Amino acid sequence: MDGLLTLEELTTRVGMSVRNIRFYTTKGLVPPPIRRGRSGYYSADHVARLELVQELQAHGFTLSAIEKYVARIPADATPEDIALHRTMLAPWQADLPVEMSRAELEKRTGRTLSDDDLTTLAALGIVFRTKRGRYEVAVSQLSVGLGLLDLGFPTEAALAAADVYAEHGRQIAKELNELFRTMVWPVYKEAGASPDRLREVVERLKPLSVASLVSAYEAAMDETRRENIARRAR
Repeated sequence: MDGLLTLEELTTRVGMSVRNIRFYTTKGLVPPPIRRGRSGYYSADHVARLELVQELQAHGFTLSAIEKYVARIPADATPEDIALHRTMLAPWQADLPVEMSRAELEKRTGRTLSDDDLTTLAALGIVFRTKRGRYEVAVSQLSVGLGLLDLGFPTEAALAAADVYAEHGRQIAKELNELFRTMVWPVYKEAGASPDRLREVVERLKPLSVASLVSAYEAAMDETRRENIARRAR
């Protein structure tokens, strides 16, 4: 019984209602409780899987998408393995977006924003419309976006650039995730590292990864410019 939780203790631990826990159990997102006589108990595995579901919900995953994501996790995955999934889902930007209404956004910017303006800002990754009709705003980048609007940056160019970032960003994310899973995580797992230690490693890695991507982009742009100049000179 060491380490096992009652249903009431589980609800307190993960901040979730009994109804939701039972619903996710029927959906197969978490395993059924461990039976001890007529009572059911829950382990660290239940806690880890419920916390993963909460993390996925926070990222806007639908129930169907959550089911597909969880289905790819082996049934014998340890709580530490599941914690790795949560860690890699955590936001990689330094500042989390601030949610505000359109009126609040326009008050913040000091101007009336047209639909085209909002489309451009969304393509630039600065302002996103939520399902509730509000906006998530990367406040630290807002002044940059407004400056581009003032310079007449074309909406079509912003949308095209967003497609480029999305296409190559997905590939980079897949390769970095695989590298972390196969080369980093096994080392810490073998050493008996806790999920908190793993999360700390990833948090420290994030700024280095972003800086490396920026450096690689700058080097590639310089090389591209040199190639273009050499081509025109022929």
